[in-house]
Amino acid sequence: MMRTIEVFLVIVIITGAFLIASFFAVLPSPRQVSPLNLRRLALTSLQTLDVDYDLSKTVFKPSGDPAWSQLQVALSACLPPNIVFNLTVYDVLGSGGQLYSPVVSISNAASLGVDSDSASYLVASSNVTFDVVPEKIGVGGNGGTLYILNCSDANGWWITGYTAQKLASDLYDLLSPYFQNTVAVQNTTQLAQILDGNALRNESLRNAVVINTLGEAVPIPSGSYDTQGSPDSYAKYCWILGQRVRTYNWTWVSIVGYPLYYVCNTALFPDNHNGWGIYGMRQVGDAGFNAFLKGIDNQQYSYSPGWITGSPGLVYLSSSAQYYCNYYGVYPSPYQTSTRALPNSTMYQYHLRPTTLIFDPTPDGWLAGAVYRHSVSGALLALGLARTPDIRLTALGLLCDYKPRLYRSEYSATGTSRLVVLQLGQVGGV
Repeated sequence: MMRTIEVFLVIVIITGAFLIASFFAVLPSPRQVSPLNLRRLALTSLQTLDVDYDLSKTVFKPSGDPAWSQLQVALSACLPPNIVFNLTVYDVLGSGGQLYSPVVSISNAASLGVDSDSASYLVASSNVTFDVVPEKIGVGGNGGTLYILNCSDANGWWITGYTAQKLASDLYDLLSPYFQNTVAVQNTTQLAQILDGNALRNESLRNAVVINTLGEAVPIPSGSYDTQGSPDSYAKYCWILGQRVRTYNWTWVSIVGYPLYYVCNTALFPDNHNGWGIYGMRQVGDAGFNAFLKGIDNQQYSYSPGWITGSPGLVYLSSSAQYYCNYYGVYPSPYQTSTRALPNSTMYQYHLRPTTLIFDPTPDGWLAGAVYRHSVSGALLALGLARTPDIRLTALGLLCDYKPRLYRSEYSATGTSRLVVLQLGQVGGV
């Protein structure tokens, strides 16, 4: 019986304590328990108003323009009914002690209450342009010439979906801003001229970049060049190309596939094709690239067949290449399929060292894209990818290697930018 009375007294005491505490406790308002994020709402509203640049256009109009009334109506429609606002536009001053000068202010209430928050939004006038001026490769030294092989009398292979002339045009648009001179080599006669050490337009011939747009084929001039080596292989011509790369310290660029697998000249070989219906070319085979490597390493010419590339499959852009994608605004796919990757071990035998990795090396030492520089003179950029070629990778590889700086225009012109500040308050309700 005593135990029952004790339990009853405990229940009475606890219940009484709860009732007394509830009577004197001050509970927070629902607004304090779950407050509305006014700052986020303000920023979101400004972004919504400027989704079609309507806000950017309005803030530069005179204060009496009807667009301001339309802006106030649009802003009211964006906000909940219990939100009051004050929108003030400031002119951003170019210099002096005062940074901002108020221009126009609109509001839907005399006061925002005791609890308010704000967000700011910077807009530019429609006549503002931002220029990026790239540093020219070769400034302050020799070089700075980009040769793009655009030979009208030569056909390409492994450039499926494109012509060499289309690739040359796109490469010109991508890379010409970064070089002091960009010269399109229009035919094999002009190619012979630069191979002989004669400039086409008074450009600097030494330390140039030469891009072969024909994929696995390479244009061959008639005359002394097409008589070199076996008439069935023309491998010695590829050796001569390697020698010229070494002599003039060129960077030779192969954009796709197995380099120098064919030679092409539609006048020299009008009845010959590569076995796949592409006329005007003769197959050199794997001996062509081997001869080129011997030429750049200043070894004696010898006919040396032997396939040296591998097919590692999926490869990924290196971290350095991904960084320069953002810097230069060149965005190829971050992964590619490689069927013509070069082995590091073989390249080292020819004293070629990778100075720029376009793709990460595979665990077994294959490089699908890299710039190799010879220890004495000359360089090779080889992209051993499956067709079709992506010239953005070619551009990215060269830019990663030369690293020209970008000089961006400053954002400081008076009267071309305005700051919009939206302050919100909440009224009504609990």
